[in-house]
Amino acid sequence: MTNHVDGRTIVITGAGGGFGRLVAQKTAALGGRVAVADIDLSAADETVGLVEAEGGAAFSALVDVADRTQMVDLARETVARYGSIDVMVNNAGVMPLAMYADHAQAADAWDHCIDVNLKGVLNGIIAVHDQMIEQGRGQIVNISSIYGNYPVTGAAVYGATKAAVAFLSEALRQESVGKIKVTTIRPTGVPTTGLGGGVINQAAIAGVVGGKLDDFMETMVSMFSGEGPPHLTDADDIGYFALSADLLADSIIHVINQPWGVSISDLSVRASGDSYVI
Repeated sequence: MTNHVDGRTIVITGAGGGFGRLVAQKTAALGGRVAVADIDLSAADETVGLVEAEGGAAFSALVDVADRTQMVDLARETVARYGSIDVMVNNAGVMPLAMYADHAQAADAWDHCIDVNLKGVLNGIIAVHDQMIEQGRGQIVNISSIYGNYPVTGAAVYGATKAAVAFLSEALRQESVGKIKVTTIRPTGVPTTGLGGGVINQAAIAGVVGGKLDDFMETMVSMFSGEGPPHLTDADDIGYFALSADLLADSIIHVINQPWGVSISDLSVRASGDSYVI
């Protein structure tokens, strides 16, 4: 495939780890210049170190995506360093799954979820919008989730934020035709990204697996213990059970690595054998 990433400037939030870090490494390896933004500066610095060790170009920035001023400052610093912003990847996110009955324990985490998953994406769009319009072209990639496809038990707030990401994206696409390409990525479960650490009530996972929580957890345990059938972790097998962060990052690279005239506007990425019902 022709390399369309080479020379493009890419801003990535939540790039201190998970697939944000992987996207930073992979775009830099293709010749992209990367702004690595994260609320954990040491993690962002580590990502930059990994990029530079492979000969790539990147800088780190301490950024809280919920703070619009910090996001605007990130965009300005990127333009000052690299002269443009070609791609914005609004990747930062949290996943505090919980039932309404868990509100006493979950309320603060839900507030944070709204700030990061919804306001953070909006702030990212606002921060780069004018620069991209002035340039005459750009691409915004927003990370949603299959949880945004349909409401299920245990994901009222998280799912609502991810549905909102899709709404923000589609409205932006309509307003920016011929100027800004807009891509919504809807990943399935990716257990190695660390998002699962934000789950407040494990029972809240039941909604997305059709109530078959026990079967799902047993399969996950067997997969991570190495005692399960080989097909669970074999991406070349149709029964592949849980998407890896690396493969999800490849899908994000795919939507970026397109000519300016081609826009992949909406992409769901699933493991072919996963058990999610939405």
